[in-house]
Amino acid sequence: MRVPIRKPGKYTNRKPDRHITIRKSKEFKEELEKLQNKNLPQAISEVKRLAEMGDFSENAAYQMAKGRLRGINQRILDLEEAVKHAIVITSGGHTDRVRLGHRVTIEMAGQKKNYLLLGSTETNPEKGIISHTSPIGSALIGKKVGDAFTIKLAKKEIECKILKIE
Repeated sequence: MRVPIRKPGKYTNRKPDRHITIRKSKEFKEELEKLQNKNLPQAISEVKRLAEMGDFSENAAYQMAKGRLRGINQRILDLEEAVKHAIVITSGGHTDRVRLGHRVTIEMAGQKKNYLLLGSTETNPEKGIISHTSPIGSALIGKKVGDAFTIKLAKKEIECKILKIE
């Protein structure tokens, strides 16, 4: 069977966002500990048990268990990498300019909006938590209270003004 050759997309070599809060860092560490101490030993023993059944080529349960083990190992590697290279966002501090971890109130198209700027792993637009890499977030970084700026969205431009930085 021939494997298709695909061109890399625009998200292929994108580096992960390392900016996380202390709370998210703790979540990652707890999940990592659970995977290493509970899930991994269970998956290994399951693979060993199913391997004793013999013929690997037709043993579907063995193949599934190996897949689960690979998934657990990959998640452990991803979490270790995320914890090791994390840049922890500290809230508070200087509020003269917008930085990560700040809550910003802006006037956008005649309405007041309140946003919290965090890393892309913790975004929740419905709750007003946006990434510093989003169009609004990247436009806010470095601005001061009273600064006016324009955000270019799909088919329109929106005028915004910073009212408050917390």
